[in-house]
Amino acid sequence: MRTRTLPTAVLAGVLALSVTACSGSSGSADGKDSAAGTSSSPSSSPAPEVESSRPGNGQLDLGYILAETGPLSGLGVGVIAATQLAVEDINAAGGVLGKPVTLSGGDEAGDPTVAGQTADRLLGEGVDAIIGPVSSAISLSVLDRITGAGAIQCAGSNTSKTFTGYPDKGLYFRTIPANIRQGPVLAQAVIGEGASRVAVVVRNDDYGQSLSQSLIEQLENEGAEVVANVPYDPAATTFSAEVAKVAAAKPDAVVVIAFQEGATLLRALIENGLGPDDVRVFGTDGMSLGSLGSAVSESDPGVLEGMQATQASSQNDPAFLDRLVASKPQVQITNFTPYHYDCVITIALAALEAGSDAPGDIARAMQSVTRDGEECTSFADCAKLISQGTDIDYNGVSGPLDFTDVGEPEVGLFDVVRFDGSGKPQIVRTVESR
Repeated sequence: MRTRTLPTAVLAGVLALSVTACSGSSGSADGKDSAAGTSSSPSSSPAPEVESSRPGNGQLDLGYILAETGPLSGLGVGVIAATQLAVEDINAAGGVLGKPVTLSGGDEAGDPTVAGQTADRLLGEGVDAIIGPVSSAISLSVLDRITGAGAIQCAGSNTSKTFTGYPDKGLYFRTIPANIRQGPVLAQAVIGEGASRVAVVVRNDDYGQSLSQSLIEQLENEGAEVVANVPYDPAATTFSAEVAKVAAAKPDAVVVIAFQEGATLLRALIENGLGPDDVRVFGTDGMSLGSLGSAVSESDPGVLEGMQATQASSQNDPAFLDRLVASKPQVQITNFTPYHYDCVITIALAALEAGSDAPGDIARAMQSVTRDGEECTSFADCAKLISQGTDIDYNGVSGPLDFTDVGEPEVGLFDVVRFDGSGKPQIVRTVESR
């Protein structure tokens, strides 16, 4: 795996939730390549054989399990809207197999039980594919249920490395890069600031542990010392014990791998002399970046000034984001939205390519429509090419997909952002990670 920095303008403005979504345009490489870790590439896993006897009925029926309520509901508004917009675009262009695509939805609620109930309902309705869930942990809790029923699952925000090589019957796909690609980018940001003694405070779940493992591996490869690796209970509401461990280690940089509870954690670090004014502070995807400053300190959101974070790029196509917000005014957070949109479009194109809505047939065409053909960037244009017998390469609103044999992007684009004096994150560069 390697990373390279791509030139991009420094963008002001609201980058919303999580370091996993917002970006400048990805121009050509500037030649500043550097090593980025020793984790094996996702594409090194063997391609799974597709196993599904779930029949089609001649109409592509989709479902979603997304965050209508719960800890990620702020993000859920945007990704649900993007999923709906994709279906609207498909149907405006003539649908799939001569019929409109249908969409049913349900909540994940940050709760495996609720997500499981939603999955059972959607599968009972006969959907061919399910979009989501948002959370990697919740997604893992329903993955076997979905693929075991022979349906496709496509996620636009599941970054855990656990999904790579998972025995998913060849039916699980994700449009967002795995976080083993983000770890090296984050490590380079830390090293680039001159840090040598790094403390990592990490959410103790699949998402947090897989990302911290990738980060720590690269930090140590780069010669930094990880002086504290402090996991915490995701359900925790206070972090005094964790902060005490960090303080005792006397780091010159602190990395926080968290979700929305990261605001409370950052507040505790600041109160104990471990904020951006005292040491170098870094965040990761999962925290609500656009509102993070005010969540940490409503009276002084600039308390985060100088903090950096990494995120999977989501502004590869600003025109898409403008169109999404214009058509769905309720959307406040646009992180992850392009990846969910691309899940829907890719499934629909694969169904066209296969000439079938049977999940197994669609799954076998998912890689084909994302690489090694004639490039196209919209459902309408790609569908026209398919109707002419042309092999296509769908480059989505999230960027080139280029699915590997295990159904995930071969290359990840990540933004490095820095918080300004008003507590807003600004993109300073975009990095390609292979």
